[in-house]
Order: sequence, then structure tokens, then C-alpha cells
Amino acid sequence: MTDPAAPSGAHTPSPPRRREAVHEARVEGFGTVRVVPVDPARDIDLLHDWVTRERARFWGMLDHTREQVLEIYEYLDSLSTHHAYLIHLDDRPVALFQTYKPDADPVGEYYEVRPGDFGIHLMVGPADGGARTGFTGTLLTVFLAHLLAEDPGRRRIVAEPDARNEKAVSRLLRTGFVLGPEIELPHKRARLVFLDRDAFLSRTASRPS
Repeated sequence: MTDPAAPSGAHTPSPPRRREAVHEARVEGFGTVRVVPVDPARDIDLLHDWVTRERARFWGMLDHTREQVLEIYEYLDSLSTHHAYLIHLDDRPVALFQTYKPDADPVGEYYEVRPGDFGIHLMVGPADGGARTGFTGTLLTVFLAHLLAEDPGRRRIVAEPDARNEKAVSRLLRTGFVLGPEIELPHKRARLVFLDRDAFLSRTASRPS
């Protein structure tokens, strides 16, 4: 759905990653959503298939070889500031989400990072059996709720989809993000969008169960 920023420069190695689910939620009428850290070696065939499809053009990897994609995700996996997750619905991988600390990412050089800012990228995988109403919104809501519950210090979620990706921007706005400025990154012109923690939690709490 949106494209990832590639971190650059020196980085802090991370401890060995957990490969079991870090979050699981049962959504009535939808299914069980599980958030599982990417294992680059295990998941490379799936990742390469997804990121090189035309529908994932804003992810910026259409011409990448399997080896190049593996190298990118092995690098991300070595960082303590960036993480990649496969989102499973009833044990089937359906989306790729990534997180990053803006002050450790190139995007942090292009806007004024606030304490508590936390960045995300997301891409929904190819539809299996056709589109499903509310699919992306439900996955995104579950993932955002997990991120905010995981660390109360995350006060604002930041995303920076390609400014041409109107579908992604619209989806984020419907989830509660608000528009920020457009910025010129080295690899794209991006539209910043921001999600306030308290506003999101209030919004989700007021929804009927």
C-alpha cells in the first residue's frame, strides 16, 4: 500500500528477533489477526513475489531480484530501529507492515520529529478470492492498536506514502490520520500523514463492538 524508506548510515544491531507472533487478536466476523516478525530467509519467496508485482509499484522494488530483496530484509532485520512484520489472517499471510523510528530514518531529516513519533509502512498482499470490504482498514486498525499498546510512549504514528498514491493516502485518512505537508525525499515525493495516539484510541473505543 505504501513504500518503505531504506535506512542509511551507521546502525545499532538488534538482538535476535522473535519469530513467533508478537500480537494476536480475534476480530468478530473477520478472523484471527496475527503479527509475526519477518524471517528474511524463510519468507523471501513470498516477499519477492509481493514487492515485484505491478500493484506494489509504490513500494519501489519492481525490478529487484530475489537476492536484492533478501539483502534488504536481512539488513532491516539487523537493525534495532526498524522492524518488518507479516500480518496473518487465520494463518495466511495477507500484508507486510514495517515500523521505524523517524529519528533513525532518512525521513527524519525532512520534517521536525517530535518525541513519541513512530513510523510505519504497509502493503496489503494480493487478494485471494477477490476484494473484501473493510479488509485493509481492519488489518491497519489491529496493527495500530498493537503498536500503541506495546509502548505508551508512542504518541504519534507517522506515515509517508508516495504523494501519487491517492489510494494509500485516502485509506490512512479514513483510519484517522491527518494530512501533513508534502516532502521531497531522495527516492520520491511523499505526503506526510500523522495519527495522534489519543485521537485514535478515542475513535476506536467509541466504535460499537
